Amino acid sequence: MSGNAELLNFIYQNSQMGVDTIHQLIGIVEDENFKNHLQSQLNEYQEINTVAKSLLNKNGYDEKGISTFDKFKTYLMINMQTLTNKSSSHISEMLIIGSNMGVIDAVKNIKRYQQAEHEIVGLMEKLLRFEENNIQQLKNFL
Repeated sequence: MSGNAELLNFIYQNSQMGVDTIHQLIGIVEDENFKNHLQSQLNEYQEINTVAKSLLNKNGYDEKGISTFDKFKTYLMINMQTLTNKSSSHISEMLIIGSNMGVIDAVKNIKRYQQAEHEIVGLMEKLLRFEENNIQQLKNFL
């Protein structure tokens, strides 16, 4: 697989994880202000995911989605971590941790795939900025 395909698949999987996670959390969150914030994040993850999928298909690559096992594992983890604490503060903390992991992976992948097409690196940089912005915004809900 080429560097372009690998980087696009990372973007696709990362944004898909964001879509799945936020979608699940919207059903758990009780605070309307926080729920609206999560909906805004969901929209951005969906947009990035759609662009990544489109670029994969345009370049003749198949998108490699998140495995069913990983989806199930994430679903269970969210349910367990919100079983006794559904507060906006707790869920914000969970999301900040996830976004921090996304930032680290994004920086590593940008360095690893410097030679990828400019448009693809630009999408990775957009995802990186989005994750960094998420962290800053979520601090308001701690």
